[in-house]
Amino acid sequence: MRNYIIRKLCISILIMVGVVTGTFMLLYLSADPVATLLPPEATEQDIEKFRTDMGLNDPIITQWLRFLWQVARFDFGESYINKQPVTVLMLERLPATAELTFAAFVFSLSISLTLGIVSAIKRFSWIDNLSTFLALMGQAMPIYWLGIMLIIFFGVKLQILPISGKGGFLHLILPAITLGTALAPIVMRMTRSAMSDVLNQDYIRTARANGLSNTTIYFKHAIKNAILPVIAIIFVQIGSLLSGAVVTETVFAWPGLGRLATTAILASDYPMVRALVIMFTIFVVIANLLGDIIIAHLDPRIRIK
Repeated sequence: MRNYIIRKLCISILIMVGVVTGTFMLLYLSADPVATLLPPEATEQDIEKFRTDMGLNDPIITQWLRFLWQVARFDFGESYINKQPVTVLMLERLPATAELTFAAFVFSLSISLTLGIVSAIKRFSWIDNLSTFLALMGQAMPIYWLGIMLIIFFGVKLQILPISGKGGFLHLILPAITLGTALAPIVMRMTRSAMSDVLNQDYIRTARANGLSNTTIYFKHAIKNAILPVIAIIFVQIGSLLSGAVVTETVFAWPGLGRLATTAILASDYPMVRALVIMFTIFVVIANLLGDIIIAHLDPRIRIK
């Protein structure tokens, strides 16, 4: 188990270094920040001084090594727009994104796992057909469209839920449903598929022949063996959850990292954009690493692959 974890950890570190390098190169080759940050009437002396102060005149290798060292220390520099340390701004918004993501995660799993298990048990019934239809609808709906529809119906028509900002529990309902809907269909379909495969196994038929109750078969044997691929897909979809948070927070004016990313991109705030891309990458890599460790712990066969 230790060697498996070390191997996965080394791969995760290489992925993060690659993403950091790619982020640096993409922004280095993009538009010059001088044109965005300095006024049109800036003189050549002002431009040159700005480039020198920001280290933009240094060789690209020097800039890259300096950037790697800054990332290792979680020092992403100062925001071009807010004139504050990027790390401080991100830490201020992190709790809001964590709250929204956790609520969406709980909503998504509670719906998808329940529907997936029931659909597998009641295959080809009206519950199964309805769940499959809802899953297809959920995958087909863009997040921003669903968010807008929820705002119009529950916020404007019925006026029972707030439509923007962060406040009490009621402010969290619509954004959590919107974001959780992006993850629920995939998990629901995977749960149904995995559970259906397990229920067709010989040992399940043997358990029925021995007179075990359906409750014992489903919850003690079937779900235990069907949960492994579901866990894998859940952790893989963490990236989709974070990318969906960018859209969701923008639609509902939720003051989290997603909305901060949108503002930074529109304002060409390169230090902030780089920091957020790297931060989201770290979250995704850690989530996948935890998923691999959990699956390897539950299924020892994975460790020898």
